[in-house]
Amino acid sequence: MSNYHQLLSNFDQLGLCRIKEYFSNYLEVVNDRSIPFTEALLELTNQELLYKQSKKVERALIKARFPKVKRMSDFEFGYQPSINKKHVLDLQHLSFLDKQENLIFIGNPGVGKSHLATSIGVAACEQGIRTLFINCHELLLRLQCAYENGTIERVMKRYANYELLIIDEIGYLPIQRQEADLLFQLINARYERHSTIFTTNSSLSGWGDVFKNPIATAAILDRLVHHSQIFKITGKSYRLRDHQEKLQK
Repeated sequence: MSNYHQLLSNFDQLGLCRIKEYFSNYLEVVNDRSIPFTEALLELTNQELLYKQSKKVERALIKARFPKVKRMSDFEFGYQPSINKKHVLDLQHLSFLDKQENLIFIGNPGVGKSHLATSIGVAACEQGIRTLFINCHELLLRLQCAYENGTIERVMKRYANYELLIIDEIGYLPIQRQEADLLFQLINARYERHSTIFTTNSSLSGWGDVFKNPIATAAILDRLVHHSQIFKITGKSYRLRDHQEKLQK
């Protein structure tokens, strides 16, 4: 086996996938330009680090379970003038996580609440923050199932330990007394430890109609609003706009 092929084999064994892929073409550049050994090695290792980081982010995005990966650059701020664009864009820097603050996006269906929540979650994944996106109804089903199976402590701990938890669509379905108790336990476990993002189509004052448990509702709201940033989106639905545009074509 030639030294060249032995080197490629070594890259494989060491798990240096990007270097192996990049090496052949870069070797020609090194030889043509007489690039110093240290400079060449630095370039190769930089390529490998970038590759490993991109794969790490890719895995984090999959584990976060976003229905669809969306970024702030895709959001049409011009269609939602009620949003303070600069304030929302600043959320990508994740300083709210350092303060254990919660974010609450309130608005009618289709105004972009989930898009914004997802965009912040994607930014968190890209910065190495362990993140999970979950629909409120699915979360409550999982908690209720764990309660009935006697595994609630383990499951509750898992959800409580995410550095960023995104609970989507609170208010679309009524929340029963037992479910409200379980949700309170989760929020209480995360309180002043980790940040949670909520999207809801109900005003906070209307949560009493959603939760069939006034005591748990009051306790949940008490902890949520203590350290939170609240964004009320009063614009029109993107989905309805897109539907109307299709009809006009």
